[in-house]
Amino acid sequence: MSNSSHRLGCIAAACLSLPLSLSLSAQAAEPLVVKIGHVAALSGPAAHLGRDNENGARMAIDELNAKGVRIDGRVVRFQLLAEDDAGDPKQGTAAAQKLVDHKVNGVVGHLNSGTAIPAARLYADAGIPQIAPSVTHPRYTRQGFKTTFRMVADDAQLGGTLGRYAVQTLKARSIAVIDDRTAYGQGVATEFEQAAKAAGATIVRREFTHDKATDFTGILTGIKAARPDVIFYGGMDAVAGPMLRQMRQLGIQAKFMGGDGVCTGELPKLASGQLPDGQVVCAIAGGVDAAQRPVLDQFKADFKKKFGADVQIYSPYTYDATQVMVAAMVKAGSADPAKYLPVLQKISHPGVTGTIAFDDKGDIRNGALTLYTFKGGQRQELGVVR
Repeated sequence: MSNSSHRLGCIAAACLSLPLSLSLSAQAAEPLVVKIGHVAALSGPAAHLGRDNENGARMAIDELNAKGVRIDGRVVRFQLLAEDDAGDPKQGTAAAQKLVDHKVNGVVGHLNSGTAIPAARLYADAGIPQIAPSVTHPRYTRQGFKTTFRMVADDAQLGGTLGRYAVQTLKARSIAVIDDRTAYGQGVATEFEQAAKAAGATIVRREFTHDKATDFTGILTGIKAARPDVIFYGGMDAVAGPMLRQMRQLGIQAKFMGGDGVCTGELPKLASGQLPDGQVVCAIAGGVDAAQRPVLDQFKADFKKKFGADVQIYSPYTYDATQVMVAAMVKAGSADPAKYLPVLQKISHPGVTGTIAFDDKGDIRNGALTLYTFKGGQRQELGVVR
């Protein structure tokens, strides 16, 4: 081969390599698309809580995209894939399968224990991390899945704390318990009952209804005859509101207690204003200490400015769940679930709700509870316990 033909060969080789080089450069410049799923009840009686959760995740996604987050040197564009499970287990598993089919990089959700528990198996089989911001049933993290995480204390802590509070602080000696037959409602009611009995109370009635019921006359008439000091309801605010209204119509003066499902800013409205000051004592799984309060207060102000609505309960936790999931991806240098999952399992991340770290079951470490009552139609904090 002559010198001239050798030079021509080199030029040709260079020409052949140039498009490949440009292609790689263009690929590096393109944003890496990372899909995060969110599932909650966006229809049905708990839709206001589901929308609250979704907005928390959406707020995190918008902030992350505005920051120009990089993973392994590449700018990332995050997409939120939001699904409605209507609080129904069958729709919950269908929504979960849809997200699996879309090959999401992670899931924040579900809102309810009854939908999150069966969905967890689908995510685990696909190797997709799932962080539940508001699920409190203990079984959720006790199925043995390494992909399952929880942002708040569980029903054993929540129901147990309320049961002891009923006896030790409210001095209740006789208690009636009602649940809505959902996984959440039965779970928190059972934990409450066990703790109240252990503290010395007598359970005079154990009743059940369903999560779409509106008439409780029969149940409440029977309970009235038993004259309990406290009525505990395991369920959501959409049922608790009418129940409280009918309690007042029947002249029942007992204290009314419930878990996070009833402990919302909507409860006075759902009770049609029939909510005497101090009658309700409830708790939410979560809460911040005094040092963290300014951070959470700023989040609430930013949330209201963005969505024109107050935080209901768990939007700060969906926000933190989304942020901690992305923090694990950044630290791992990959959005591949198999690569960032081990980082997520060991992470310690500062969030608006406090430091986020998980134990070996996926439960939040040092989870808090916040006790509330209602006065003048407004929810008022009684205190934070751990």
